[in-house]
Amino acid sequence: MLIEVVKSKIHQVTVTEANLHYVGSITIDEELMEASGIIENEKVQIVNINNGERIETYVIKGKKGSGEVCLNGPAARRVAVGDIIIVIAYAIMDYQEAKSFSPKIIFPDTKTNSLK
Repeated sequence: MLIEVVKSKIHQVTVTEANLHYVGSITIDEELMEASGIIENEKVQIVNINNGERIETYVIKGKKGSGEVCLNGPAARRVAVGDIIIVIAYAIMDYQEAKSFSPKIIFPDTKTNSLK
């Protein structure tokens, strides 16, 4: 049996930009991507703490060390600059593997979006 589990999580990061007129996705600082184990083009779920919105999109690599977290395209209508979001990536794995799997979870500084 295969089940879906949390693989990676960026817990509470601040939206720095919302770009409606872009193809669509979320741009994330490469440093945060590397620390959380999220890769470019990976499907993620965005959970907005400020308004409860849940969005699925894919990741675009942002400039390393920039603190950039930008919702692009239609997702930009679901956030405001300054909102705090959680970015979650999931993986499908065998039930036995999932029982012992440990997700990578990071907790950036929400003022700078940098790692503490």
